Amino acid sequence: MTDKAGVLCSALGVVALFLNISAPAAAAADRGFAAVGGQVQPTTDTDLGEFTSSHMAIEIVLAPRNASGLSSLLTDLYDANSANYQHWLAPGEFSSRFAPDSAQSAAVAAYLRESGLDVEQTSSPFLLRASGPSSMMETTFHTALHSYSNRKGITYYSNVAEIQMPETLAPGVLAVVGLSNTVRPHSHIVRPASHSSGPPIPSCEAPYPTIAQLYNLFVNGIGFPVVYGGGPGCNGLTPDQTNSLYGAPDLGPAAKGEGVNIAVFELSAYQHSDIDAWTEQFYGPNFKAPLEDIIVDGGPLAPICPMGDQCPPSFEGYAGDIEVDADIETQLAIAPDVRRLLVYNAPNDFTGQTELDEYTKIADDDIADVISSSWGECENDAGAGLVQAENLVFEQMALQGQSMFGAAGDTGAFDCIRSDGTTIVNVDDPPSQPWVTSVGGTSFETFNPDANPDPSYPTGVETVWNVYNLCNASPDEDGLPGFDWCAAGGAGGGGNSQFWGRPIYQNGPGITNRYTAYGNGTTNCALARKGTPCREVPDISADADALTGYAEYCTGSAATPNSQCTFSAGQTPPGWFEIGGTSLSSPLWSGIIADQDGFWRGRLGNANPLLYLLYNFDPAGYFNDITGIHQAENNNGLFPVTPGYDMATGIGTPKMGAIITLVPQR
Repeated sequence: MTDKAGVLCSALGVVALFLNISAPAAAAADRGFAAVGGQVQPTTDTDLGEFTSSHMAIEIVLAPRNASGLSSLLTDLYDANSANYQHWLAPGEFSSRFAPDSAQSAAVAAYLRESGLDVEQTSSPFLLRASGPSSMMETTFHTALHSYSNRKGITYYSNVAEIQMPETLAPGVLAVVGLSNTVRPHSHIVRPASHSSGPPIPSCEAPYPTIAQLYNLFVNGIGFPVVYGGGPGCNGLTPDQTNSLYGAPDLGPAAKGEGVNIAVFELSAYQHSDIDAWTEQFYGPNFKAPLEDIIVDGGPLAPICPMGDQCPPSFEGYAGDIEVDADIETQLAIAPDVRRLLVYNAPNDFTGQTELDEYTKIADDDIADVISSSWGECENDAGAGLVQAENLVFEQMALQGQSMFGAAGDTGAFDCIRSDGTTIVNVDDPPSQPWVTSVGGTSFETFNPDANPDPSYPTGVETVWNVYNLCNASPDEDGLPGFDWCAAGGAGGGGNSQFWGRPIYQNGPGITNRYTAYGNGTTNCALARKGTPCREVPDISADADALTGYAEYCTGSAATPNSQCTFSAGQTPPGWFEIGGTSLSSPLWSGIIADQDGFWRGRLGNANPLLYLLYNFDPAGYFNDITGIHQAENNNGLFPVTPGYDMATGIGTPKMGAIITLVPQR
């Protein structure tokens, strides 16, 4: 096996990697104070007046020491011609080199205490936790807190003006998390209709449903047979079929994640017995998934919710078990020989604090080589403060050589539809982060491999995931508004970031196009200099259509409260069903990079620099380009599919053998 760095250096050239991001200066309303965490965007939601709470908790994110050195080190570690290429930081080294000094932390803590807040240290040197009544929060941060009601009738609170701190302290504070509760992470998973009681299907090769069938389902509740792939009961693609379709190499455990630690970010409990049943079906009774549960903030079964935050019972327990099982099973479908499969789990909250704690734990542990998250929220709901706090964690992961993947979303270009009902053009956080690989969705549409265990890739058939282009902004699309189709049927997420500027690794044919947005200080990459082209997502894609989906096993009972799998008992066979969503394409891609890590015996680090270099070097050798040419589906609700890069499918879908071995495939 040749040296990996040598292969990349000779074939792909130099990686000059840095981010074109600088937070815009904001004039403080009060003399002696300066803004922290970015601007507050105006809202059209109904203002219900002042928000009050007798006790609430927040997290103050301290800025790293020597931020310019951090940026330079990122550039150096991802430069294939550098002597430091892929010389990742050792566990704990990120904090020792970049954690705020004790004087900075002490000064911020002193100001908070002088303001009357209770302050405590956390396990991270970058995070301080403060608590007190809402009135004290308003005084401390020179803002006001109001309650609002959105178009779905959901009430929430948020600061109405920029957060401010004394100008001597503000530069040392990156963000304040917890002064709004619009985050509410949700999974990106879609399950097709249950099998109807109509005539039996003679094989697993049922035709793709018609628009009339879909309309009858969503409007009249009339189901239709959903049979696809070779899973039990024709319930989705098997691991063998998925690997065959995307060209996995036949190289044994070395290309199946051997020796690699892989992790999933979760916000729900799950049952190990479900995973056992799935692995026994596909790998035999002697296979044992190397699962390890790592609980943060009490986890979803015993949540330790920040004061004033909300971790409602309906969001906890097994409320997302269908997601957790899908993530784990997809990882095992692509990388079954991993050494450890770490399941990180925190409560699902409304402010993003438990989410931030979990990502921080994954980074600080520095055990996982590759991480996938299928949970997120639209950028508009996340807010500038939380995304900057997350970015620091993802920079840490990148410096440590950890690969981070996220699901781009399941409602096309309109990522907020399911969370708050708004139809603004928006993308998903955290996949829109510069140091996260955003994974979009495609469909195999008319191609059904039936029970064939070794199907070939259907060249020219794979499309963007947007069934019949029904997801769009039309007021009447085949009997339903187009936005309703986005929410009901699903479509692959993608578009321009409202926060982040375009990283330099993101370049190549199609990257700059007529839909490219440029920084304007507010709605377009607001954390970048004005005029900067915005970060575009997704980066890459894979099958996410629930009608051409994957075989999942998940069960529920009275012992698993809030389970989304309790209704699977009527399935044939029980517990098995077909599943889709970018929640599946994200762990699929993280599994591929785990395979690459195992094959090359080392961490790749953030995958985006390599993926875009492969795209520029030999796109047809490494990716299946989704072109939209002569295809019924040719957009994600707004952004068109084109040859080369597009904001509907990114670079394209994987040729697994080429990605894993770095040898192009034809």
